[in-house]
Amino acid sequence: MILSLFRASPPKPVKKSATLRAERSYEVAGRILPLRVMENARATRLTLRIDAGGKGLRMTVPPGVPSREIDKFLVRHEGWIETRIAKMPDQPKVRPGVKIPVRGVPHLIVHEPAARGTVRQENGAEGPRLIVYGDRPHLARRVGDFLKREAKRDLEILVARHTATVGRRAKVIRIKDTKSRWGSCTSDGTLAFSWRIMMAPPPIIDYLVAHEVAHLKEMNHGPKFWKLCGELCPDTERCKAWLKRNGSSLQAIDFT
Repeated sequence: MILSLFRASPPKPVKKSATLRAERSYEVAGRILPLRVMENARATRLTLRIDAGGKGLRMTVPPGVPSREIDKFLVRHEGWIETRIAKMPDQPKVRPGVKIPVRGVPHLIVHEPAARGTVRQENGAEGPRLIVYGDRPHLARRVGDFLKREAKRDLEILVARHTATVGRRAKVIRIKDTKSRWGSCTSDGTLAFSWRIMMAPPPIIDYLVAHEVAHLKEMNHGPKFWKLCGELCPDTERCKAWLKRNGSSLQAIDFT
């Protein structure tokens, strides 16, 4: 069983529990977005999710829900959808002259094609900078690789600290680029994290690690889990809210 930051994954079913019911376009906040309606045998209510970067909408509905109820649900939540979508910029691309956050601090990307090297941090007259060396086509990938290296270092330190507190051991730590979850913990003790978390402020990074380490002891999202999570990260509620509010913007940044 895998537990993610957002939800506990149920045991893998023999048959697919979710099937595509409908796919169409949906116009909202001046954008035309793909809308996918999925039927899920385990669903007990209608839910709506906005994909990372506002690139699409996904509805999950119980089997047999009439189409008119789906349309009514969208109408009722149109204001919420518009507000969220309007706050999401078009997918930003990593390129010279833009700023991306490193541990929550915006860094200006500066390209140095003539020099050799990878990526270097420095404080310039205009503030923190990321100096990226080498050919222009490799710039975005090199910035992503830099964040992966930083993530590996920071996350391993935080995992060691929190596992020592709970008296459990992580089998392995994996750094991934997942779009549907920030972290996960398997029943055999494997921890996985999205390297994009390195763009968040340090308290948010610490919360993510505390959350997944807590799953080494409590493989659920029950009261005991949240109590332990709060002990590891006293600012859990604020950090959880920050990630919910800002996470999609970090997931939307294009490093290709």
